[in-house]
Amino acid sequence: MKLLFLGDIVGRAGRSVVAERVPDLRRKLGIDLVIANGENVAHGFGITAKTAAELYEAGVDVITTGNHVWDQREALTYIERDDRLLRPVNFPAGTPGRGTTLVQVAGGRSVLVINVMGRVFMDPLDDPFAAVARELEICPLRTGADVVVIDIHAEATSEKMAMGHFADGRASLVVGTHSHVPTADAQILPGGTAYQTDAGACADYDSIIGMDKHEPLQRFTRKYGEGRFTPAEGPATLCGLYLETDARTGLAVRVEPVRVGGRLSEAIPG
Repeated sequence: MKLLFLGDIVGRAGRSVVAERVPDLRRKLGIDLVIANGENVAHGFGITAKTAAELYEAGVDVITTGNHVWDQREALTYIERDDRLLRPVNFPAGTPGRGTTLVQVAGGRSVLVINVMGRVFMDPLDDPFAAVARELEICPLRTGADVVVIDIHAEATSEKMAMGHFADGRASLVVGTHSHVPTADAQILPGGTAYQTDAGACADYDSIIGMDKHEPLQRFTRKYGEGRFTPAEGPATLCGLYLETDARTGLAVRVEPVRVGGRLSEAIPG
């Protein structure tokens, strides 16, 4: 199976590059499923029904999120109606929405997507490792799903790496989101799980992690703010990860970074 995972989509620029590039990438690479982190898609903060619909129209199949999932209050009710929109699985019991979804793709194959959030330098949540272990036991790779993808939305690179090794051999892909900067460590771990510490962002990189430079610089240099953060709106780079899995085992046989458009050097799997 061939999958495309997209890092955090930031504001209008991110939505635009996804709409422009994803249909072509699906055709050229023969993609079966597209997963994207959409927690910054609505003007940089949260997600709405309208912005989610734009991503689906562009060819995204499943949307993951993270700590900004509730920045747009309508998400609290909208998420209950959309089983392709996830929030972290280790949010407390009773939180609206769901942290996993099992998606059917062509040929009767299935993909389990797990969205989990780290705890290091983040809000305190339930144990992400216990939450992932529970979901992998409920729906294991091969017998429960043909492919398993884990989006770990976390600050600390060590925690993301720990999740990769924790799930090695039990997931097809463990990929980090949240930092908005693509890391150079795409690899297949010893047990066969593909891994990258951070997929990067679909955003204008003439920015500070996707935001217009003025306000962050003001706060760093003057220690006070003049207004709200707003997304940068120049030409965006689509950043993500391409994954191929073995039909028999569900484990990774190929993983490569994807970068197209905008300012960053291009990387498209051959």
